[in-house]
Order: sequence, then structure tokens, then C-alpha cells
Amino acid sequence: MAFDIEMIKAVYARMGERIEAARKVLGRPLTLSEKILYSHLYKDQPLAAFERGKTYVDFAPDRVAMQDATAQMALLQFMSAGIPKVAVPSTVHCDHLILAKTGAKEDLKVANETNKEVYEFLSSVSNKYGIGFWKPGAGIIHQVVLENYAFPGGMMIGTDSHTPNAGGLGMVAIGVGGADAVDVMAGMAWELKMPKLIGVKLTGKMSGWTSAKDVILKVAGILTVSGGTDAIVEYFGEGADNISATGKGTICNMGAEIGATTSIFGYDRHMYDYLVATGRQDVAELAEQHKAHLRSDDDVYANPEKYFDQLIEINLDELEPHINGPYTPDLAWPLSKFADAVREKGYPAKLEVGLIGSCTNSSYEDLTRAASLAKQAVDKKLKAKAEFTITPGSEQVRYTAERDGILGVFDQIGGVVLANACGPCIGQWSRHVNDPNKPNSIITSFNRNFAKRNDGLSSTHAFVASPEIVTAFAIAGDLTFNPMKDKLINEDGQEVMLDEPQGLTAPPKGYAVEDAGYQAPAEDGSKVQVIVSPTSDRLQILEPFKPWEGTDLKGLKLLIKAKGKCTTDHISMAGPWLKYRGHLDNISNNLLIGATNAFNGATNSVKNQLTGQYGEVPAVQRAYKAAGIGSIVVGDENYGEGSSREHAAMEPRHLGVRVILVKSFARIHETNLKKQGMLALTFVNKEDYDKIQEDDTIDVIGLTEFTPGKNLTIRLTHADGSVEEFPVKHTYNEQQIGWFKAGSALNLIAAKGK
Repeated sequence: MAFDIEMIKAVYARMGERIEAARKVLGRPLTLSEKILYSHLYKDQPLAAFERGKTYVDFAPDRVAMQDATAQMALLQFMSAGIPKVAVPSTVHCDHLILAKTGAKEDLKVANETNKEVYEFLSSVSNKYGIGFWKPGAGIIHQVVLENYAFPGGMMIGTDSHTPNAGGLGMVAIGVGGADAVDVMAGMAWELKMPKLIGVKLTGKMSGWTSAKDVILKVAGILTVSGGTDAIVEYFGEGADNISATGKGTICNMGAEIGATTSIFGYDRHMYDYLVATGRQDVAELAEQHKAHLRSDDDVYANPEKYFDQLIEINLDELEPHINGPYTPDLAWPLSKFADAVREKGYPAKLEVGLIGSCTNSSYEDLTRAASLAKQAVDKKLKAKAEFTITPGSEQVRYTAERDGILGVFDQIGGVVLANACGPCIGQWSRHVNDPNKPNSIITSFNRNFAKRNDGLSSTHAFVASPEIVTAFAIAGDLTFNPMKDKLINEDGQEVMLDEPQGLTAPPKGYAVEDAGYQAPAEDGSKVQVIVSPTSDRLQILEPFKPWEGTDLKGLKLLIKAKGKCTTDHISMAGPWLKYRGHLDNISNNLLIGATNAFNGATNSVKNQLTGQYGEVPAVQRAYKAAGIGSIVVGDENYGEGSSREHAAMEPRHLGVRVILVKSFARIHETNLKKQGMLALTFVNKEDYDKIQEDDTIDVIGLTEFTPGKNLTIRLTHADGSVEEFPVKHTYNEQQIGWFKAGSALNLIAAKGK
């Protein structure tokens, strides 16, 4: 668990050399993002050739972090590559498989029993290959990383879309699929399209009810769920320096909701203080010595419009608390307008549940600000009118909060402390409801609120806000309540108001923990056995995907033409399906069951062209596979937004889908498809989406001359025999074309290891 301080010294030494070289080549000052990216280039690459948003670049990250749901498939892939030990520091965090039902103690006990096979696999495979293992209950990956591993100026990849949380400590931290993690753990280059740069200048200082969460809720409203695609969002200005390190982490964490490659803040005193508070004085002193490397150059801050592709300015003095939702994290409502929106839109005003915590908002500061409101409720004789849950981000935060009486305050208003895990944020929530079809509202301090995301119910209107706003609403039980101006009636019939929340950025008595939940790997893993039962329904050894046959793809059937939002949750649902994350064939039974069929408006109902009957998506695709027929999936804008889960790419590949053709892709999902040997294509003319009919037979022409920048052709043969053709484009470079031809990137890694 201890940091390799020599590795950090080497990173900073390299930064100094490469920053100077980059300034000379480019002839201009550098942003912080550029400093970190250039200092992590894999071997020698020509700086002058890098074009933002277009050029693919090879990087060498400092470390890898994996959560348990994605680590299973990543490590199954790593095992098949034939490499004895990971090449960079790597960790596994057991946070996704714990179902929230009754409370922390019982839920963790049930999870350890239910997931015993998976946890033992992850523990043993980590032990064998030199990977640090964080046990169930230790905490949520991103909070644990922030407390133990993140450092200013570093680069990390993680198999979870909210990996950018570490940007709160000035780290370029990027969410990826498991195949990307395998590349880095194998010591190979990791490829990324050179990001564009979006600058967010923050002025002023937050006060009162406004918190760091409101910054990203505001930004999400400005940029939307796709506005940050292929870009790093870099925050700067006096306002940025006024935000705590964990507050910065909250903002960077939720940058995933705008599609950003990552988000980052420059090094400042708040980062120094947090490193010291979490027992990393030596790292803090190193960062202090090299702080000139860890912020953008002065002229970037003085003239940001010259160095960023897009610039946004937000005055924190004027920023209101925000509530975003429902159904999408970019529908932003200022608190002053939210009550009217609830009434006008017909959202259920009665609040059923308020949930605080998660990887986004579970810091000591978050909990103390929320607890200050809970304490007021006790003192002013108010009771929470909605259910109220608290999810600590780590055992260290939980233990410290309990020691300091914070959790006891929540208990006094009926709050239930859940396990240190993702829980309701990712659909791991056994919610108690009498009528699942009744429209209802919940509000969370989480990051994502797509339909069915938290509880699997399309009837649930989920809203996202800061922990203090969630707590105030839970006390009121009413979404039309404005805590800044409205009064509540207490048990004595008196009118009372809630005062502004108060919080502490760090515990006055320091952090403490009895058992953080960390297991170090064996010094020599060669004799450690990793056993996977051939009859297991949770784990399955992977078989390599077949290489490309060397011809155009002809006679493909249309599996589904998805209409509207199609996130990775729609492609490969979480919730109860998480149990199959290590078993590719079993989890493939959820393939695209949440996607809306453009031809009938239904979910999980598509036409089987072999029978003419409608059936469930996975069953129809299995019928095509059994008949030796390839298929194609057609999608809308920003296809694959959301989680980094590569299962959304591996499932169609496993079941015989050959092509994904869409109007536009979310970054991580497009990369995941390429890694698995899929053909990921986009329409040259988006209107051609409308030409695709339900009974079409489809050919992809031009693959025998598959080269970067050269369009392919789609040929549609309609049921009446008529034929239409149109061009489609791709973003494959030479290396990625190699993945396609080999059948997957992993096939190439395994071949090189032989």
C-alpha cells in the first residue's frame, strides 16, 4: 500500500526534462494537461505531429486501478496473455458487488457469502501477478485511490469511468476498458487520441449552501453529456484554488458525465494539506519542490483563450446550488428555479429517498456538511420525512466519521449507513417499494441518474445534487422545498429554518482506521494457483476471438436499430447482472436488452429474420450465431456513453455481432470495441441512419483495403430486392487495424509474448 517514492521522484525528474523539450519544440507555454501528457509519452514520439482531437498517441501510465466488476474480465484477459507479473503498480478494489439492502454489517456479510468465489479468484489472481488487493468493505475504488495512490503530475488508468476523480490531486486519471488495462499491466504502450483542451476559469469563492458539486452540475448543464468528448477539462483560477482537494475530486469525478477524457486541477496548498492529512508527507514535500511542473505556465492563466480549444467562466460568488435530472445528469436546474420545474414538469414532488455518499461525494468534508444539517434537525425537533441513506467512500472515512460522532448524528434522524461500496449508485440496491409502477422521486449525491440506474425502476425520477441539498430535501420530504428561504414545521408546530451547512475539510484529530482492508501480493507469485471451476456460472476462462477472415463482410442481418440514448447500461445492464461480470457467456444474456428498437418502440424485442418472429435481443442474436450468420447493430448519437464496462463491447463480439454503426460514439466505448476486434463505424451522412430497414441484409465493402482515413461502404439489400449504398467512416489507425485483423488487441499481445 505504501507509495514508491522513488517512482514519483523519477516522474518529476522526467517531467522537468520533457516540459522543457516540449516548450522548445512547440515554441509556446504549456497547459498542465500538456505537461503531464508529454511527460508520460511512451518512448520517442514527435511532439509537433500531435493534433488535438485527431492524432493517436502512445502513453506510459504510472499505475492501473480496477474495480471488482471490471477486474474479473481484465484479469481473465491478463492471464491469457502469458505474462508472469504486472509491469506497473496495479490494484483491485472490491466495491461493486455488495448489494445495499439493510445496512453495512449485514450487507457485507451477505456479499462475502454470495460472492465468495469471485472474491477468492480476485484475491488469488492479484496475489499471483503482483497486484494489490483491497477487500470487500475497504471502500470505493476512487476514494481509496485518492487517499492512498493519487499524486500531482501522475498518470493513471482505471477500469471505471469515474477514474478521473484523482484529478482532484492533479493527476491525469482516465477511465478505460479492461483490455486497455491489460496493455499497461503488460508493459505495452497505451493509446489515446490526443485530447482537446477545455478550460474552466473559476473566479470568486463559494459560500453558504453552494458546494463543489454545484460547479460540475453547472458545467454539465453547459456542456451536456457529450460536450466534453475527446477533451480534458482543466479547471483554474482563484476560484479553483479556493476549493478543497476532495471538492476538486468531486468535480473531476463527475466529468465522466460530460464525456470528458478526464478533468484536472493544478497543484495548490489544498492538495499539499490533503496529502499530509492522509499520511503522505513525503509525497507532499516532493510536489511542493516541483510545483512549477504541476500547474499551467503563467501565460496560460493570463491568456487562456490562446491555449484552450474552448473556455468557460464561472463566478463562484454567484453560483447557486443546482439539482440535475431526472433521467440525465446534464438537465441542470438552479435551486431557485427547481420548485417551479417540479410543478411545471409534473415530477413527483414527494421525496421517497435521499441518498448521500458514493465515490463522488463521500469525503470527510461532505459528511460533516451534511451532518451539520442533520444536527440542526435534531436540535430544532425535525424528523427526516424521506428515507435517508449514507454511503461512506472508504473504511478510513467511515471509521473516522464514526469516531467523531458524525454517523451517530445521521442515526438520530433515521439515517441508515450502508457498506463502503457503490451500492445504489450502480443499481446494487434492493429498494423497498410497495408499487414499482408508481411514479416516484429520489435524490442522490451520486453522479449518474439514467432511467433505471439506481433501482431498476423506470418509474423512478432520480435527481442529483450535493450531499447538503440531498440532506435538506430528505428532512423536508418535498422537492419543492427551498432550504435557503422556506420554513419547516417541527414537532411542536413551530416554524423553523435550516441554517447554512458547515463543514471541515479534514478531521481535527486526523484520520484513523483499524483495518483499511488491504492485502499485499506475494513476493513470488509463481507458485500461487488461480483456480476457476469449469462448472462455475460466475467465472469463465476466455477463448480467443477469431481473427478477421480477410474478406468483406457480407450477408449481415440487422440485430437492432437502436433509437435515442443507448448507454452502456442499455447495452449491458448492471444491477443483478453484475454477478456474471466474470462469465462472458452468461452475462451476454443481457445484451442490448435496455435499448429501444426504432421499429417498434419496444425494449428487448427485435425481429428474427430467420423466423419472422419477434424475440428477445440475446436470443435472436444467438440464433444468428448458431446459423453462422453475422449481424450489425445500428445506433444513434453518443452511443455507449456512461460506464467504461467493456462487457458492452465483448458481449456483441462473443455472440457474433460484427459491426456497430452509429451516428457518433462515446470515447471509451469506441476504444473498447476496437480492442475486441469489432468494426466500429459512423455514418458520413447521419441521415443515412433512416435508410436502414428492419429486414435489410447488409454488406460492408472495402475491408480488403482497410486503411486509416479511407471510408468504407455499406450496401443495403432491402426485402423488396432494391439496393442502396452509402459511405461510412472510421477512426482506426494502423495499430487498431492490426487489432481488427488479429481478432482483438489481446490476440496481438499473446502472440508477442510467445
